Amino acid sequence: MPEIDSLRYPVGPMPRRKESLDRTTRQQYIDAIADTPARFRSLVSERSDRELDTPYRPGGWTVRQVVHHVPDSHMNAYIRMKLAVTEDGPAIKTYEEGLWAELPDGKSGPVEMSLALLEALHGRWVAFLRGLPDSAFAKSFTHPEWGRVSIDEALGMYEWHCRHHAAHIAQGLAAATA
Repeated sequence: MPEIDSLRYPVGPMPRRKESLDRTTRQQYIDAIADTPARFRSLVSERSDRELDTPYRPGGWTVRQVVHHVPDSHMNAYIRMKLAVTEDGPAIKTYEEGLWAELPDGKSGPVEMSLALLEALHGRWVAFLRGLPDSAFAKSFTHPEWGRVSIDEALGMYEWHCRHHAAHIAQGLAAATA
């Protein structure tokens, strides 16, 4: 893997696991989502603006932008999963995440507001997921680029997303102190 790709995908590329998850794996993924807000908080607490405004790779977002991106992305994921459970294979809309990251709240807002949002959002998301019967994890939404995505598949993708961006934050902070 070229160096820029290893910086872009420090935990490897996003998985597209089409088979249903077993209960143990599903629970591990839900637990990882539950643990993510505390992990992010521990990574960025007590950090200076200089550290937070350091990109995690050349041409990449800053640590601050990554922290703000994750609740933006996970709000969409939570809503997509709820739509999948309550509707019959709904088509969902994408969003321009790169443009969202350039908006004032994403580019220069205090990270505390996104950490608080992530804690509340993940609390709701985990309660929702833990309350679903096993059969609900086969329900799906249709993404314009990804096609049909079951809740099980999305769960795997967003567990990866948590690890992926935690690694980006760690990279950016390491670069800031190098």
